[in-house]
Amino acid sequence: MPVKLDRSLQQDIFRHLETTYPNEGGGFLLGVSNGERVQITETIQIQNVFAAEEQYHRYAMTPQDWARLEDEADARGLSLVGYYHSHPDSPAIPSVYDRDHALPHFVYLITQVQDGKAVEMLAWRLRPDRTQFDAEELAVGDQP
Repeated sequence: MPVKLDRSLQQDIFRHLETTYPNEGGGFLLGVSNGERVQITETIQIQNVFAAEEQYHRYAMTPQDWARLEDEADARGLSLVGYYHSHPDSPAIPSVYDRDHALPHFVYLITQVQDGKAVEMLAWRLRPDRTQFDAEELAVGDQP
């Protein structure tokens, strides 16, 4: 089942990640999920708190960010459905670091930002046994 993302939200993500280049940027994906199908309805930018000299290839957020955003999502009747982040000058494919720090059942949108321009976004989901990510269909469209 596809991960659905409105084109305007994709453009918001691209703009955000282009501004964080040459470092990684990222944030939360809020929406609704009914098993396999995910509809992303909102994105929230989160500051990269990884050590400054490592931000060109690492992204991290605080546990406080996570708790605050789960509460905000609940208050709006939404769920935390995943995360997005960039890979500056690298393919939009999860790294071993990404796998080691990911959680199953969430959607991960990774965007390749090449020379400061977002060029590709791919959707991924970590297997329950945490051995690898599987590519998900990403359906980007306009709201009806």
